[in-house]
Amino acid sequence: QVQLVESGGGLVQAGGSLRLSCAASGRTLSFYAMGWFRQPPGKEREFVAGINRSGGRTYYADSVKGRFTISRNNAKNTVYLQMNSLKPDDTAVYYCAANPSLAIATIAGEYDYWGQGTQVTVSS
Repeated sequence: QVQLVESGGGLVQAGGSLRLSCAASGRTLSFYAMGWFRQPPGKEREFVAGINRSGGRTYYADSVKGRFTISRNNAKNTVYLQMNSLKPDDTAVYYCAANPSLAIATIAGEYDYWGQGTQVTVSS
């Protein structure tokens, strides 16, 4: 099993940046592809970014492409989401998730483990 804990959320003005971290305990993260999802107020959870086990491949939702960067440090058992040029539409609870597959998954149901989420609020 894997326990995931997100951190780094907060309140930021539009155009600003935040870096989210997802720290894992239990089984090493190198056995999992990882993803970041978000759930805006009143909306369904949506895929944001994914990274494969080695970190050599990444994939982004169109809405964040060019602004967000997902990365991982398997030695530290941590995954990151660097968010730049933030917009009010990026306001959401952000979750990291672990998927035992070799490939990046964009569907929430394919992930086995989830963190508790961290709130990101972008003011205009």
